[in-house]
Amino acid sequence: MLQEAIFSGFGGQGVLTMGMLLGYAGVIEDKEVTWMPSYGPEMRGGTANCIAIVSDSLISSPIISTFDSAVTLNQPSIEKFEYKVKVGGNIFYDSSNTINPPTREDINIYACPVSEEAIKLRNSKVLNMIMLGAFIEVTKVVKMETLLKALEQVLPERYHKLIPLNKQAIEIGMGLVRK
Repeated sequence: MLQEAIFSGFGGQGVLTMGMLLGYAGVIEDKEVTWMPSYGPEMRGGTANCIAIVSDSLISSPIISTFDSAVTLNQPSIEKFEYKVKVGGNIFYDSSNTINPPTREDINIYACPVSEEAIKLRNSKVLNMIMLGAFIEVTKVVKMETLLKALEQVLPERYHKLIPLNKQAIEIGMGLVRK
């Protein structure tokens, strides 16, 4: 199993956290992992992305230019990464805030209204967890239970009270893409 993914959006949307959580979960499951963040100097509000690779075998390089999956939380990310998804790969996008959705016919496209779902939960900060749930449900790269253990490690203890909300958000995301 090998999953080479890019997570992309505006700074402040939790893009880097999605990739980091995936990486921690991969380590917990004793997989090989790389995580490489990239963001502009403006941070919050600027562009941000990270490449996360999870594999059952050694990873030859953390630097890749095509992806098995692209998780995009804004229009510029769709435009930048849609054509970097490998044939047969996946693109996940926030359909709540997209003017021009992906159009390729040789990849799997998942329209996920994560912003709308986050509003229903009364917490816009969980939109990344909703999208991560959709990604995990489709790719099966790590188990949800492992993702929750990773969340306990990544979140500072003072925020552990938010773990149930994050779990609920992940479950909602998983439900968005179930067939």
